[in-house]
Amino acid sequence: MRIVVSGVAGFIGSHMCDRLLAEGHTVVGLDNFLTGSRRNLEHLQGEPRFRFVEQDITRPFTIEGPVDAVVNMASPASPKDYLEHPIETLEVGSIGTQRMLELALQKGARFLVTSTSECYGDPLVHPQVETYWGNVNPVGPRSCYDESKRFAEAISMAYHRKHGVRTNIARIFNTYGPRMKLDDGRVVPAFLDQALRGEPMTVFGNGSQTRSFCYVSDLVDGLYRLMQSDERYPVNLGNPREMTILEFAEHIRKMTGAKSELVFQPLPEDDPKQRKPDIGKARKLLGWEPKVSLEDGLKPTVAYFRGVHATHTPAP
Repeated sequence: MRIVVSGVAGFIGSHMCDRLLAEGHTVVGLDNFLTGSRRNLEHLQGEPRFRFVEQDITRPFTIEGPVDAVVNMASPASPKDYLEHPIETLEVGSIGTQRMLELALQKGARFLVTSTSECYGDPLVHPQVETYWGNVNPVGPRSCYDESKRFAEAISMAYHRKHGVRTNIARIFNTYGPRMKLDDGRVVPAFLDQALRGEPMTVFGNGSQTRSFCYVSDLVDGLYRLMQSDERYPVNLGNPREMTILEFAEHIRKMTGAKSELVFQPLPEDDPKQRKPDIGKARKLLGWEPKVSLEDGLKPTVAYFRGVHATHTPAP
């Protein structure tokens, strides 16, 4: 297939591109580098089945030739990024998603949008199942991201119902791996950065809040299976192994050999207390579940961040 991928220079977007190419497809990648990195695409130079177009998808654009699938992954995804770019985040989830849906409609292509577990907000249901409507603050500091993704889901369903576009919606839970941005503010790069520097590791709240961490190759496998499915409603993709932030900090200290002490800071506003996906739907419909253990996933992730530290040059 010939597949258009937006957000291709992002952490997950670049890994998704690799998987599509490995499966024999041709990829046209779009990114404007607001939060993506050219470094994530360097290994694709000279790849004849990959073409990159520097493009802000909230602005008009055209793709020449046939398109079989459209994968919309463009969005700031870390609190640091979307708090710094709240308007761009809302625009890419709304205007950008509609432009990508229009492309799919014009080309008769299938469409996959990457949504987020943040659609559940600070959940009152645990673990989170797709039929739960969430507990989201629509005017809080995180609302620019939460509501942009909720809108992206809504307009995807509208294009499916009104125009018959073959849509898929992935709700992504915490994902980690090589190519994450060192300074994106999320717990995996933040802990690794501090541990590798030998600095104190910052824990927000008392560390009892929970997260579940999915290695990027597992997530991409779920995305690839979902985009070939006939499921139109959201599907959770994430690792159901839940742990507290304190437990995760211990894993990082063990993997890096760091002696970093823990320092505690107030919990950010609207920060979820619990986060764990119910992946029963993905298991049943896609035959998918994560296979990479936290220990096995952290090894290449730590190695990647050691390499980034060694170069002393921040990603653009």
